[in-house]
Amino acid sequence: MKELKKIVLSDAEVFPLVEGGKGINGTDGRSSGSWAKEGGVGTISLVSPTALDENGEIIPELFHEKIREKRHREMVDYAVKGGISQAKIAHDIAGNNGRIHMNMLWEMADSQEVIIRVLEGAKGLIHGLTSGAGLPYNLGQIASEHGVYYYPIISSARAFGVLWKRAYKNYSDYLGGVVYEDPWLAGGHNGLSNAENPLEPQRPYERLIELRKMLTDCGLKDLPIIIAGGVWCLAEWQDYIDNPEIGKVAFQFGTRPMITKESPISDDWKKLMLGTKKGDVILQKFSPTGFYSSAIKNKFLSRLIERKNNEIAYSDEQTNEFNHKLVLSEVLSVYIKDQDLIHVQDMAAKGFNKIERTPDNTLVFLTPEERQSIKTDIAHCVGCLSQCQFSGWSRANGSTGKIPDCRTYCIHKTLMNIGHGGDVDNELAFAGHNVYRFGLDPMYAGGHIPSVHELFEAILSGK
Repeated sequence: MKELKKIVLSDAEVFPLVEGGKGINGTDGRSSGSWAKEGGVGTISLVSPTALDENGEIIPELFHEKIREKRHREMVDYAVKGGISQAKIAHDIAGNNGRIHMNMLWEMADSQEVIIRVLEGAKGLIHGLTSGAGLPYNLGQIASEHGVYYYPIISSARAFGVLWKRAYKNYSDYLGGVVYEDPWLAGGHNGLSNAENPLEPQRPYERLIELRKMLTDCGLKDLPIIIAGGVWCLAEWQDYIDNPEIGKVAFQFGTRPMITKESPISDDWKKLMLGTKKGDVILQKFSPTGFYSSAIKNKFLSRLIERKNNEIAYSDEQTNEFNHKLVLSEVLSVYIKDQDLIHVQDMAAKGFNKIERTPDNTLVFLTPEERQSIKTDIAHCVGCLSQCQFSGWSRANGSTGKIPDCRTYCIHKTLMNIGHGGDVDNELAFAGHNVYRFGLDPMYAGGHIPSVHELFEAILSGK
């Protein structure tokens, strides 16, 4: 295997190995601090990180306000406390080794406020910022004003070109690198564009060459590219190391660090990942963000697929095609096709006798328990996203103006649940498409859980 040379990231010479940041207890100060201690780049997440009090005890994320806007402020304040708490933990563990970055979902409502307040409250403890799931135009300005480096997460050369021309060319001094996240292989939210087919994956090699050409055209010939998504062991990436067509690279590991002794996820979640088979992770578009995302196909995801597959079209007005009246409530009726009446009756016979409209003029079928759970979740919305398809919330004006979409889910609730000991089969379980390899990798034989040190050493050796 080629020798993996150290490179400069965030003004320090480190191994080009980055721990991917995963929100709501997917990574924390302990995991990222341990990664940095090995000489790499650890990444905490600012999406509802766990906050600690002055005694080091966990402060539960609880919401007391009855008005959503005020609950939203509680969520933002908690994220700030949690980010500062986890930054301190990471710094204490890492010492002066490696670098500590923090990651933020750009489409989280008031994400910029959280970033700024954490940088101010944890001054000197954070060396870099990463952000994706949207176009983080202001990331460069925020980072530059606080003297830290920034690393936008993109999935194509075109996306970086847009960011550079509109914003980053004015803040090039603190542009530490760019994270290329493969939209077909990465876990969590992916950056597939409307021009790309989710069923026709493209090789990262050609896309990385295209990205390097774009960087060179922008005067950034030597800017590091951090390869993310589908990275398991370096032995499989030899053609990318010291390759003049691709240039300086680092590798981001998102999935493998989740199964370590220092990882904050529950034992049940680790067991789920250890038992996952090839094909169990699917790329789908159920997220209330509107982005594609990759997750393990468990009961939670299977029910969403079933709900989507059983939906039917409707019309508000009677037409030649939509000519059968369907009463939804005392005050609401719609029209469906004659041939769909049997489907409505079959779904009711199976217990799915509650019908809700979607923003796409379709009807979905729910059990009474599902319908009540959805209504409760919408009522308890904390406004975690800048725009949410599930609740109809919009940070800009309070509402998206669309009907809440019952084909999706409350992402804050389900990620909090699985991240804090919830039923892993009945909550959303984000994962990269290589997660099945835990069951094939000798390191994890017999359910062995390695330490971050063990994993880091194995990765350096190419395993």
